[in-house]
Amino acid sequence: MRALTLHLKILIVLLVTLGVGLTAYQIFVLGIPVTADETDDLWNIDAKIEFVANPREPVKVQMFVPPLNQEFVSLNESFISNNYGVSINRVDGNRRVTWSARRAEGRETLYYRLVLTKRYSGEQTKAEGPIFRDSIPLEGPEKIAAEALLSPIRQHSADVETFISEAIKRVNNPNDDNVKLLLGGDASTENKARVIEIILSIAHVPMQRVHTIQLSDEAQTPELWLRSFNGERWLYFNPETGEQGLPEDRLVWWIGDEPLLTLEGGKSPEVTFTLSNSEMNAIRLAKLTDENTEASFLEYSLYGLPLSTQQTYQIMIVIPIGVLVILVLRNLIGIQTLGTFTPVLIALAFRETQLGFGIILFTLITALGLSLRSYLEHLKLQMLPRLSVVLTFVVVLIAVISLFSHKLGLERGLSVALFPMVILTMTIERLSITWEERGGSHAFKVGVGTIIAASLAHALMSIPELVYFVFTFPAVLLVLVGFMLAMGRYRGYRLTELFRFKAFLKD
Repeated sequence: MRALTLHLKILIVLLVTLGVGLTAYQIFVLGIPVTADETDDLWNIDAKIEFVANPREPVKVQMFVPPLNQEFVSLNESFISNNYGVSINRVDGNRRVTWSARRAEGRETLYYRLVLTKRYSGEQTKAEGPIFRDSIPLEGPEKIAAEALLSPIRQHSADVETFISEAIKRVNNPNDDNVKLLLGGDASTENKARVIEIILSIAHVPMQRVHTIQLSDEAQTPELWLRSFNGERWLYFNPETGEQGLPEDRLVWWIGDEPLLTLEGGKSPEVTFTLSNSEMNAIRLAKLTDENTEASFLEYSLYGLPLSTQQTYQIMIVIPIGVLVILVLRNLIGIQTLGTFTPVLIALAFRETQLGFGIILFTLITALGLSLRSYLEHLKLQMLPRLSVVLTFVVVLIAVISLFSHKLGLERGLSVALFPMVILTMTIERLSITWEERGGSHAFKVGVGTIIAASLAHALMSIPELVYFVFTFPAVLLVLVGFMLAMGRYRGYRLTELFRFKAFLKD
């Protein structure tokens, strides 16, 4: 007995732990939303390219577009042009689109449109990058000034991260004569990045220019950031402030020293960015991103089933919730019902008939069925013929109720056909036997208890938030199984029995 008890406890702990663990993994690691109302941001980015084409010359327009291989994923990407060929190629970790035309004349307009969202959790590619670079050759005063800046930077830094931060701070000090010499009177961000690269190259620290777009509804121009690889991950720095870490609202557009746009066969090129934000249901968005990425965390979930099958499983998946309600009502409270599964099946029928109308229909059909069952008992029929007659009567009664409901304009009455006929037949049979064996009073209590249990089960099984949670995180059913196993060894008093034996407790 002790071995059995220990085995049961271990099994319960394992099931609960596994259920909680899998659910927590889906929520906190995979980032699956806990409620169906959760939404995620969706960004629409339009890049408008305008230029004047040279008459009778081939036109070739090249522009960098986001690589989208880290934090963001593309849901839709469009290249809008008139009579232009479009091709995309990868160059040094960047993606570049090329529009080309044999002839173009006058003012031309091209569009690039991107719809993106944050990438859902999944296995990210391992970061790779250079960890050493050769020094940029310097001579004369520039070399002396750079080496003079390098000495205090080394003294005030401990690793690559602090070394780069300190270098940026030094270059942004307008009172430093060495900085003034290296900048040569040009304090633009691009020139500061050039000086920072010179200083870092002397220490053999590699650096790349990163051009980013801020995800906001305001007018945008690409902003320059710097990054360096420390052997494990990329470190991002703001060349103006030394701020470390790329903000979450920053999208890397392209990397390197080349300009965003190059134009052949035209003049006066201009790129204008327009951004807008919208929201989408988080689960729907997750399914869309799942189709566009390798991070297919929904692939083996119930959301991977066809929509018609999903609707069926949304009903089936909550049946254990109804069973748990019946188990609590019977084993802890002491309400008597017609078995365990009959109330749950009746509760499922209430989903279509609605609760109030469903109780009336169930009561009416059961009462009339009991009357017929009582009459058949006087005919001394065997059980199988008797059940056949009752089942046929139930079918006819359901058809009559549906017909009269339709004539009276009560369309809700048509849903009575969804009541499980066999269950109604067996309910009538079992209530009749209970009436004969234990009296009408007990049969009435059992019937009322069945209605109460079915109503409570229906109320829980119809909560949209609960249906969504169980359907999305089916591992919680393991927790329910653990609770059911624990209740299987309960031998204590039920709540109704405490009221029955209240007099004994006083004595």
